[in-house]
Amino acid sequence: MVHAPADPDAKEARFRAVFDEEFDYVWASLRRLGVHERDLEDVAQDVFVQVHRRFETYDPARPIRPWLFAFAVRCASDWRRLARHREVLIEREAVAGQPDAEELVVRRQEAELVLRALDCVDLERRAVLVLHEFDGCTMNEIADALGVPLFTGYSRLRVAREEFAEAVHRLKRERGRR
Repeated sequence: MVHAPADPDAKEARFRAVFDEEFDYVWASLRRLGVHERDLEDVAQDVFVQVHRRFETYDPARPIRPWLFAFAVRCASDWRRLARHREVLIEREAVAGQPDAEELVVRRQEAELVLRALDCVDLERRAVLVLHEFDGCTMNEIADALGVPLFTGYSRLRVAREEFAEAVHRLKRERGRR
């Protein structure tokens, strides 16, 4: 559905509001999709450039986050295709808050494990898994946002859960051997 705004300034104001409200969500989504920390700012910028170009096609009656996530998936996919990123290793992620040192280490290891396991899941399936499990989107919203049939979405979610669980199990075994 195309919404041609009567006032270009109103379009810019609506876009700016979405940018301000959803930037952190896009950033976190890109991180979960495997974009390296050092490139998050650039890739997030690419997402919002594309969103701006297509902003008039957004249907405000629908949730914004699945629509934004579809852009994030495409930009993360483009980023991953670049040869210089194929050998990028995930950095250790800082955890907010100031619990004791032991708790910090455990949280950091768990966050790293989740990110490394997510990185083992094919991007198309990972997108469905992240939208469903992390963002709480319904499968109808996911299928619509990603432009796939509903049952394809469910199939991708099932396989992604299996891949994720296998990766977590394998990574924990590998960590135990060190």
